[in-house]
Amino acid sequence: MTVIRSVVRGCGSYLPARMLTNHDLAAMVDTSDDWIVQRTGIRQRHIAAAGEHTSDLAVKAAERALAAAGMAPQDIDLIVLATATPDNTFPASAVAVQARLGITGGAAFDMQAVCSGFVFAVATADSMLRAGDFKRALVIGSETFSRILDWKDRTTCVIFGDGAGAIVLEAQEQAGTTADRGVLGAKLRSDGRHKEKLYVDGGPSTTGTAGFLRMEGKEVFRHAVGMMTGAITDVLAATGTTAQEVDWFVPHQANQRIIDGCAHKLGVPSEKVISTVAQHGNTSAASIPLALDTAIHDGRIKPGDLVMIEAMGGGFTWGAVLIRW
Repeated sequence: MTVIRSVVRGCGSYLPARMLTNHDLAAMVDTSDDWIVQRTGIRQRHIAAAGEHTSDLAVKAAERALAAAGMAPQDIDLIVLATATPDNTFPASAVAVQARLGITGGAAFDMQAVCSGFVFAVATADSMLRAGDFKRALVIGSETFSRILDWKDRTTCVIFGDGAGAIVLEAQEQAGTTADRGVLGAKLRSDGRHKEKLYVDGGPSTTGTAGFLRMEGKEVFRHAVGMMTGAITDVLAATGTTAQEVDWFVPHQANQRIIDGCAHKLGVPSEKVISTVAQHGNTSAASIPLALDTAIHDGRIKPGDLVMIEAMGGGFTWGAVLIRW
């Protein structure tokens, strides 16, 4: 019996032109390249220009994903945009992307799960495609975290950057085995008891301001490895696969130590882990599609490869999705 799978047809990404290195930051706050690299693995990040908004980044990534898929904007009937830094409180930045692309049908909405946003968005779009309500989806992660950083707080401003990435998913009939192309399984989790460990201290109904990002770095690190590997293990069990069968692990690019810790706990060799954190920093919901696009363009991820994406973000939220490319 055949099943409907959400098959990846194309991937694209965009990074703002301005690059901010660790040495640049050392001239702004009490930090150093050695301090940042030792604790995070980050060497540089990209910062959106004045007047360059989350939707602008998203549109450019989406256009590149559509080009890679060989599709026109009107082929898309669903847009799910993962972001914690929307252009406006409302409407959703996804509808701005929809309008800029010239799409007049279907649906578009934002997904807010912070750094887990892209994982949540892929799982959500997959459910909607498999239900038969939509045929093709643009799933985008786009962030301008530079707008919510306290540039005097060296514990946070050195970590985050801006960027966007996107994939095109298409509903296709497949055989119903793990050899199928497309999304094979997903697990999503949240635990609101951990809010104070990673949050923004503002909002429309509390302060009337956007606020700044606040983080208890050690606490986040303490929970991250266990939570993310737990979600991965659940997806592997649900799909009847093993970590050894996965060709590529593409984690949220938060911190190289967290990435290494997850790989070690799962017994995954470093050569199977895609890491772009040194070049991009933590771009929240954009980090996974940025890493995917990097690995596609350099020839690592190929059609037929088994790819695991996973993330953890403020809330806490966390999850994993297994995809046959």
